[in-house]
Amino acid sequence: MNIVVYCSSREGLGDDYEKMAQAVGNWIGSHHHTLVYGGVNAGLMHTVAQATADAGGNVIGIVPEMFAHRADAVCTEVIACHNLSDRKDLMIEKGDAYICLPGGIGTIDEWISTLSHLIVAGIENKKPIFVVNYMGMYDNLVAQLRECAHSPFARGKNIDCSHIASDTNNLIEKLNNFISKLL
Repeated sequence: MNIVVYCSSREGLGDDYEKMAQAVGNWIGSHHHTLVYGGVNAGLMHTVAQATADAGGNVIGIVPEMFAHRADAVCTEVIACHNLSDRKDLMIEKGDAYICLPGGIGTIDEWISTLSHLIVAGIENKKPIFVVNYMGMYDNLVAQLRECAHSPFARGKNIDCSHIASDTNNLIEKLNNFISKLL
């Protein structure tokens, strides 16, 4: 199974975030899944990739031309693309499930774009998005999605189909439940 992880490329975010990325990567690798991520050697992106590789998982990095010089050596496969938009499209296409860790505007953009794509394609219940809402990072965005789902603008009630986890332990519990339903 290909697990796409969206997360920050910023350095020095602190031990809580590093441990979160390590736990996610360890879970992916120890369950013999493949990580699909942005492919650069920076911040939580590298941390989750290294942890996946250390636990025995494959690592696919999707790297835009502008970041080719920052491609992560831990990748077992690097897929080159033109730009960030292409990277996002390829990540969505390759994913069987998605994990959104705390991050900035790029991470939020990837989450919302994936959510929109899955809803339009009608596969939102087959390819889940797991969002780690650590310390309420995404409280307002989750509330906005729920508000939109109840508005006249939503075409269906599945707009808020992301699975929200409060922390890494809660995320892993949700991932294990998802996997057990597939078996």
